Amino acid sequence: MMKIASHDFRHASLAGIAAIIAGCLITMDAMSNDTAWITPAETSHFKTTPNYVDTRAYLQRLADAAPDTLKLTRFGVSPEGRDLMLVVAASGGEFTPEAARKSGKQILMLQAGIHSGEIEGKDAGTMLLRDLTVAKKLPHLLDHTILVYLPIFNVDGHENSSPYMRINQNGPQEMGFRATAQNLNLNRDYLKADAPEMRDWLKLFQAWLPDFFVDIHTTNGADYQYDLTWYCEDWGPLDANVKAWQDAALKQRVFPATEKRGHLLSQYLELKDHRDISKGIVNFGSGPRFSTGYVALQNRAALLVETHMLKPYSNRVTSTYDLVVSILDEFRSHPGELRKAVEKADQDTRARKPGTEFAIAFKTTDKPIQYALKAVDYTHTHSEISNDTWVQYDPSKPKTIEVPFWQALEPSKRVPLPEAYIVPPGWSQVIEKLQQHGIEFTRLDKPTTFYVAEYRLSHPAWATSPFEGRLMLTSFDTGVLSQERQYPAGSVVVKLDQRAANVAVHLLEPDAPDSLLRWGFLNAIFEEKEYGDARVLEKLAREMLAKDPALKKEFDSKLASDKAFADDPEARLQFFYERSPWYAEQNVGVYPVARIVAQPTDITAGN
Repeated sequence: MMKIASHDFRHASLAGIAAIIAGCLITMDAMSNDTAWITPAETSHFKTTPNYVDTRAYLQRLADAAPDTLKLTRFGVSPEGRDLMLVVAASGGEFTPEAARKSGKQILMLQAGIHSGEIEGKDAGTMLLRDLTVAKKLPHLLDHTILVYLPIFNVDGHENSSPYMRINQNGPQEMGFRATAQNLNLNRDYLKADAPEMRDWLKLFQAWLPDFFVDIHTTNGADYQYDLTWYCEDWGPLDANVKAWQDAALKQRVFPATEKRGHLLSQYLELKDHRDISKGIVNFGSGPRFSTGYVALQNRAALLVETHMLKPYSNRVTSTYDLVVSILDEFRSHPGELRKAVEKADQDTRARKPGTEFAIAFKTTDKPIQYALKAVDYTHTHSEISNDTWVQYDPSKPKTIEVPFWQALEPSKRVPLPEAYIVPPGWSQVIEKLQQHGIEFTRLDKPTTFYVAEYRLSHPAWATSPFEGRLMLTSFDTGVLSQERQYPAGSVVVKLDQRAANVAVHLLEPDAPDSLLRWGFLNAIFEEKEYGDARVLEKLAREMLAKDPALKKEFDSKLASDKAFADDPEARLQFFYERSPWYAEQNVGVYPVARIVAQPTDITAGN
């Protein structure tokens, strides 16, 4: 029951008495309103997190109560038939991408629950939406921002809930599963897009093209003092204009503002050796299979949030809430700054010339910086069970240690950008992926000749166990043949004077770490379909040896240096078959996506 302050009415006018009573009623109404809008997680004092149905019901109540500011909709449907919920918060009712773009406001996309056991973003987001709308605590934070909020990306994993999903994590009492109903990790799927949820997400992203994307997770790993760690795509293909915004806005303003709200933040802590935190931390390099790496390819700012799994759930939700509030306040205080950066990034990407060197793979440098790590005390003991080192942390004894941090990345593989790529019409799986990622292309309406560089790939090796439902191609040798070649009608030409060119390069360059080739979409190119009988190859080998002394020298050398080859009759005959026109005609190992290297004036139409 609310306690009302005592008042002396003896000398008050009737108007004064009425004002006092009205003030009390307003206070009571506000308290009643706060109670009505307490979130399910708050109701349980953050011991539990609501299921999908209860989360949706709360969000629907919010949207019904604030129809001019909130809209609950969906951007797809999961394999088990659940809506992929989407909430748009906009003070002017700009609930569509077109209206949002026309408004000039910056767009923030906040994603929760891609790993549905790591669900702080859902509960922080529902609290934030309440405070932006019905509670009227933070309505000004939508003055210059449109918030696009995904409360639970992996909805099927979210409902696969149990107390035993995340052994490393301190609450809530039950939590969802990391993977989808198809046992896919969505945060390894951004480029290959095998999951239907991811294909729906790609459509959503292309429609809204948010200026800033935030993906909320929970750590695994070591114990330390920080309650929230973060990762930005400061290296790799991220445009310099967007990086400059991240350096100024996030590192100099947003993160310090969040710490002033009572939190301790650090860069993401990927241990060099999980047994010993003192050996330092490394930049894990992300890449386009991950959310932030993919968004960076799209010339947009991206932030990975990792709350600390060993902190109480209430702390993890609160630190997430306060970080997002700080981001919204940054957008309010500096309206339009990020939009200018991403628009300049798009312009620069479109303007790149053929031949420009483009890095497709990165590695950490061998020169670490020193980092003052706010750690906790720990012990190392030998384990008779694992015969390894058992690490035990003592959070009651905080301490700061200086550790090496391999922070910077440098390119490990570069390619010169071609004029365009060309994909024959028979490789529909490649063309389909281009469409899913919103890559612009044109189709030839008649046979056309181009001067192209073709990759010739050999000695492929695949992983010995599956990863995300695929056996990845781990290594191959690469050669290049430049020639004129006629392509049939229906072939797809992908020019790189487009905003999403970086995505196209990573999909189509075979050496890119998450290329379609690496993920196994083109394994068939390595398969030999026609064979020679031994009796025929015996005759062929003798004819070839008689005509080519250099070939005889090569064969004799291989016999002398490679005992396995010398002892294998089939391999000895295959040696000759692979050097014959019968084998060459099969184009084994010829990568079907070619690089157009001529200028447009050199391209001629065929008959």
